[in-house]
Amino acid sequence: MIAKSSTYVVMGILNTDSIAYAAGRLIESLGGKVIWTAQNERMKKIFFDRGCKDLSDEQKAAMDFRYCDVTVQEEVEALFASTGPIDGVLHSIAYANPKTCLGGEVLYTEATEDVLQGFHISAASLATVANYAVPQMKEGGSIVTLSFEGQRPFPFYNWMGVNKAALEAVVKALARNYGKDRVRVNAVSAGPLTTKAASSIPYFEHLSKTWEQISPLPWDTVKDKEEVAGAVVFLLGAFAKKITGQTLFVDGGAHFIGGTLMDFEKPAAGEA
Repeated sequence: MIAKSSTYVVMGILNTDSIAYAAGRLIESLGGKVIWTAQNERMKKIFFDRGCKDLSDEQKAAMDFRYCDVTVQEEVEALFASTGPIDGVLHSIAYANPKTCLGGEVLYTEATEDVLQGFHISAASLATVANYAVPQMKEGGSIVTLSFEGQRPFPFYNWMGVNKAALEAVVKALARNYGKDRVRVNAVSAGPLTTKAASSIPYFEHLSKTWEQISPLPWDTVKDKEEVAGAVVFLLGAFAKKITGQTLFVDGGAHFIGGTLMDFEKPAAGEA
């Protein structure tokens, strides 16, 4: 449940195909206000020029856009100083250099600076965001971040998989830290989705095909971002006010399957 006139910060918007955008629009449809963030002016321009061709000029103008590079503490502090009281935050921010941290047949890379950068952006930044967001949650609130398979290694996902495992550990630590402030911290771990972020993952098609073998429920890599957005909004809202420190899997059930599905267990073709 999203209360009318409640305010949420949606961080890391790239385009209208993203989970973050779907969640933000759902919040707005339920009566909440959304403050959108992009890393900088260039990323905002990319969003408006390339990422949201389906939006009218009026819709673009109505979006409350702010800038925030989560690796710069002063920018995170300034962002939440500008928001006033808020009810929650969606942290939808991750990065790993696709040339050095993704796609290799082994985890090892000589590019340790790239590894550290990816960890900072993808995992440690959640703690920075929470540090400055929580004081604006005067009546308690919720922080949700987005993960993907932080518990099992997938080929070629490499350091991003490590970062997601770290992110889920950060979620637990922050949930313990901020329970006294009545602030909940959770993650949503989605199945593979065809988004801009996914396009940088080498062999993404392999992940999609893997889901066909391990997901007991049908999984649509395009349409099911709306299902994931619904789970995000659930965790942000009041119906989840006693849930914290959790990773909620919205992946068709693939995360708990041992081995691959037998033919008789697979969903029928065309089912949604």
